[in-house]
Amino acid sequence: MFLRQIYDDELAQAAYMIGCQQTGEALVIDPERDIDRYYKLAAENDLEIVAVAETHIHADFVSGAREFAQDPKVTLYLSALGGDDWSYTWPDASTKVRYLSDGDTIEIGKVEIEAVHSPGHTPEHLSYKIIDRGGGADEPVAIATGDFLFVGDVGRPDLLESAAGVTGAMEPSARTLQGSLAGRVSDLPEFVQVLPGHGAGSACGKALGAIPSSTVGYERRFNGTLKLAETNAEGFVKEILSGQPEPPLYFKRMKHVNRDGIQVTGGPPQPRKLTADAVIAHTRDDNGVVLDARSDRRAFASEHLPGAICAPMDGSSFSNAAGSFLEAENSIVLVLESEQHLDPAVRKLYRIGFDNVAGWITFDELKAGGAEMTQLSVVEFDGVDPTSIPADAEMLDVRGSSEYAEGHVENALNAPYTRIAERLASIPKDKQYYVYCASGRRAALTSSFLESKGYRAVLVDGSGDHKFVRDVA
Repeated sequence: MFLRQIYDDELAQAAYMIGCQQTGEALVIDPERDIDRYYKLAAENDLEIVAVAETHIHADFVSGAREFAQDPKVTLYLSALGGDDWSYTWPDASTKVRYLSDGDTIEIGKVEIEAVHSPGHTPEHLSYKIIDRGGGADEPVAIATGDFLFVGDVGRPDLLESAAGVTGAMEPSARTLQGSLAGRVSDLPEFVQVLPGHGAGSACGKALGAIPSSTVGYERRFNGTLKLAETNAEGFVKEILSGQPEPPLYFKRMKHVNRDGIQVTGGPPQPRKLTADAVIAHTRDDNGVVLDARSDRRAFASEHLPGAICAPMDGSSFSNAAGSFLEAENSIVLVLESEQHLDPAVRKLYRIGFDNVAGWITFDELKAGGAEMTQLSVVEFDGVDPTSIPADAEMLDVRGSSEYAEGHVENALNAPYTRIAERLASIPKDKQYYVYCASGRRAALTSSFLESKGYRAVLVDGSGDHKFVRDVA
């Protein structure tokens, strides 16, 4: 049997390729949208992809299932258990698809994959037990758990409400998840490998581990949230619904495009090289957006195109900035450090549903072309006295609400950066905002976004937790 994890560091997302080396067939679980990567991996290992399975309707990336559906050799395996609201609607009569219920199996050569209904994160969620029949096994070697069970954590049950807008879904989903964890994990042998859908850094949980896989036995011993689900139902519900990070705004759109379908493109776009004059003209378009993907936020602060949004190509900053600040109809121009960053940037946008990339230019070319530059006002946190900022100014904390509750600058306004775009109507433009977070990274992204919307922002760089107070109830 062949088993390989394909990991996206930016989105902290894991897909899996499972192959039968005797027959040369392969299955991909939870692929992202740029599917050429999976075909390349299969070819390198003398495998042919014949099946694609999904654990659930994803919120944090565009699924590659619809792109794979164009391949006549590929059969899709999707959950049949979402009910009226969360069942796939995009497959049509021409789609080669099989809908799975609990206990149904997929045969990939001599490898058996059994669907396990594990609802709670979403109603339709399936996990997949993997049994290597060709190797003589009659018990699973692994279970691909999607967003059900992670290393050190479990999936969050609030996204249907907090991201997709399904009012009243949060607590019932938490209770469903508790029942799934208590009933579905305990009957698995302890040696079974846990293959999670996400790792540390994902917004699909709050305490995900940074190691790529685990075992059922290890998680039952050391995963505190799983242990709580197995021993204290009410305590679990309270714990799992508290302190979850605010999901980026694009999560809501991802839920709908993965359920209802998105345009099939055959691969990421190939944006054209632009002149400085063309980029400047683009900024005058009502839907035109410039993402400055240079890695150094301080370089951005000292010099950037007016209206550009800071979206560094390091860590998760680029995808979070795009997914939190952009709208589906935006036409995007990329400002890059070099051409070698073009393909990674375009793929990152493509994976979260932004296809309209009008073009690109390097920063050096933009500057050499005569583009006028501007600066972002910056102060160091240690140099700020929150009690003596100007009368028309306000401290703006763009960390998560749970971080804010643990301590913040006294009287600061809290607007988590991943959701600030939907809060703009309640943030007056007649004030200046001193924007801070825990290091300056999130504050830099937000400050640039606010400036692009006509606000006056000051980036408060660095850490200032020694200036935080905690509200007393």
